[in-house]
Amino acid sequence: MNGERIIAFQGRPGAYSDLACRQAKPGWTTLPCQTFAQTIAAVHDGQAELAMLACENSLAGRVPDIHALLPQAGLFIVGEHFQRVEHCLLGIPGSTLADARRVHTHPVAMAQVRGIITELGLDPVVEFDTAGAAEMVRDWGRREDVAVASALAAELNGLEILRRNVEDATHNTTRFYIASRRPQILPPPGPDFMTTLLFRVNNQPGALYKALGGLATAGVNMTRLESYMLEGSFSATQFLMDVEGHPDAPPLARALDELSFFSEQQEILGVYPASPFRRKP
Repeated sequence: MNGERIIAFQGRPGAYSDLACRQAKPGWTTLPCQTFAQTIAAVHDGQAELAMLACENSLAGRVPDIHALLPQAGLFIVGEHFQRVEHCLLGIPGSTLADARRVHTHPVAMAQVRGIITELGLDPVVEFDTAGAAEMVRDWGRREDVAVASALAAELNGLEILRRNVEDATHNTTRFYIASRRPQILPPPGPDFMTTLLFRVNNQPGALYKALGGLATAGVNMTRLESYMLEGSFSATQFLMDVEGHPDAPPLARALDELSFFSEQQEILGVYPASPFRRKP
């Protein structure tokens, strides 16, 4: 990569994932990819050093595909990033709010800006991507078409910000995994670590309760648990879990020992420093 540090993301230039890359890794070059699978492949193939993978949103819940792609990705989670989603209403240069007739954006973003749609009497038009909607508004050059996207999308596409923070909820935040081909070299076990792991249990009464009992006994906080079937089978379920702590330090070490006793398979996908965002009130 000729000394250039590159981080890949899913989306068009100016997407919130692009903004997350720039804030988490200032000075790095961002590489837009069409899909999550292509984002992961870019790291595998050496086109990028890291991947920024959206995994959950405080309003929309889990991000589809990631829970299924991560187990087969062959990458290591080396960090996490929380990105505040601040929607802006964007128009072509010289346009005003009074000109707006149609608003274009991703369906998730559209559901988060109902207030401004009602206030201005706009016709919502769903597009594939927030930043892609900004590109379309730029290319059309029509005053009556506006986009909901990031301030970065406005900057990259030469659009004007007609109004900032048009989202209905002020706590809209997306969490990302930062993934690499190699695991992170960490300092000795201590506080403020996160561990992400996979485990599998049989579909029988009490299986999950027994597997997770060690976490409760050891006082380990679980912050995320996702379940999904394996290869269309109804006989076993795989779980993706985030917990606070380092696996080489008690109490998480004791809890994982008990988890391994009651689960069929266990694999750690990453151990990484907890984001400072978690300490905010």
